Amino acid sequence: MRKRRIMIVDDHPVVRQGLAILINQQPDLEVCAEAASVGEAFKRYTEAVPDLAIIDLSLKDGSGIELIKEIRARNDQAKMLVTSMHDESLFAERVLRAGAKGYVSKQEATSDIIDACRQVLDGRVYLSSTMSDQMLNRIVSGSESGNESIVDSLSDRELEVFEMIGRGITTRQIAAKLELSPKTVETYRENIKAKLNLPNGAALTRHAVQWLLEST
Repeated sequence: MRKRRIMIVDDHPVVRQGLAILINQQPDLEVCAEAASVGEAFKRYTEAVPDLAIIDLSLKDGSGIELIKEIRARNDQAKMLVTSMHDESLFAERVLRAGAKGYVSKQEATSDIIDACRQVLDGRVYLSSTMSDQMLNRIVSGSESGNESIVDSLSDRELEVFEMIGRGITTRQIAAKLELSPKTVETYRENIKAKLNLPNGAALTRHAVQWLLEST
């Protein structure tokens, strides 16, 4: 039986190594490529053409969500699974809309990660039972969940900038990471302040730091 080939995208070498050891121990799975950044990942994905890509949300040079969109634009059959330390309720729907087929927390048991890989490889969507229930209840009720955060109003790119602000990254550094002009990043900052009803840059920074602490 041919082993199904998996690519790991994570900017932490220890995480990549741990996942690779876990996956290579499985009789039906093997790691075929690794990457630490969006740019490297897209190149390696094109070269290796894996059966599944496991992608972290926060990478050296940008967002895993943007990488998912890039891969999906080139290959609408691509199978991708997101792993992250972020709260699943904040990002699960975003990654599914971007084109991934599952979301698993890095805090889950190792067996859950392997189960998630196999489910996505078999053409199914993987979410925790709690998240699946939340999404199904929302569909059945036909209304938005009452406990949604105002941060949900941000676009994927705005949320990416918001997260970087919370990590203390400056406007120029954000611009360099995302290959945008500082002026464009400033526009994103203004949009975020308006959507979150924040009066100034200091309030934006405090809000971003607090959000990051609560979501990781």
